Amino acid sequence: MSGHNKWSTIKRKKGANDAARAKVFTKIGRELAVAVKNGGPDPNVNAKLKDVIAKAKQNNVPNDNIERMLKKAAGDTDSANFEEIVYEGYGPSGVAVVVEALTDNRNRTASEVRHYFDKAGGNMGTPGSVTFMFGREGVILIEKEDVDDDQLMMDALEAGATDFLTDDEDVFEIRTQANDVGVIRDELEAKGYSILSSQPAYIPQTYTRLESEEDMKAMSKMIDMFEENEDVQNIWHNWENEDEADFD
Repeated sequence: MSGHNKWSTIKRKKGANDAARAKVFTKIGRELAVAVKNGGPDPNVNAKLKDVIAKAKQNNVPNDNIERMLKKAAGDTDSANFEEIVYEGYGPSGVAVVVEALTDNRNRTASEVRHYFDKAGGNMGTPGSVTFMFGREGVILIEKEDVDDDQLMMDALEAGATDFLTDDEDVFEIRTQANDVGVIRDELEAKGYSILSSQPAYIPQTYTRLESEEDMKAMSKMIDMFEENEDVQNIWHNWENEDEADFD
């Protein structure tokens, strides 16, 4: 999931071709495996696993696939070798980028991430060089259709949300403390709301606007390269006018 224009990214993924969807399923399967390894196979006592299962369902992973992934994870000792790494850097014209990866080969992934930055005319930075420009918050997206915004706002704030945003014409965006996103998601689902997406996110504090078509093409290509990489789980950025770039 990429940073600023979150709903556009989700719509693109929901309409992705079979090959792209298979890659998403593979990434989620890796997350499930690590969650099971670290906290056990019962989502009722493993909050991280519960969150990943919710993510799988939000990405239209069939229940049968989720069950198979869980069974495989319960007996998979290799998943212990995966580690979570956050990479930071800059894209074209100084767009700030944060990349969350889950890898079993730190050297391979670092080399690939550096290559993507370089190819886009940017550069990979050191830890802390970019994340200070972002806040860490939970983000829950709910489609606006057939939803009473006043009631949703009241329900969300009652559940512990920190903010309620209505700027996007298609979705309501609910902000939470990063560690509270799963609990608040569950409360809203219990009240009948359909969740499009819910996860901790890096939220930009400031944004960078790209003016040249060349820079926008390079940034779009860089995002695509990151999202196609099986080690990369999420990419966050502060590119302000991403929705103006459509080079498909």
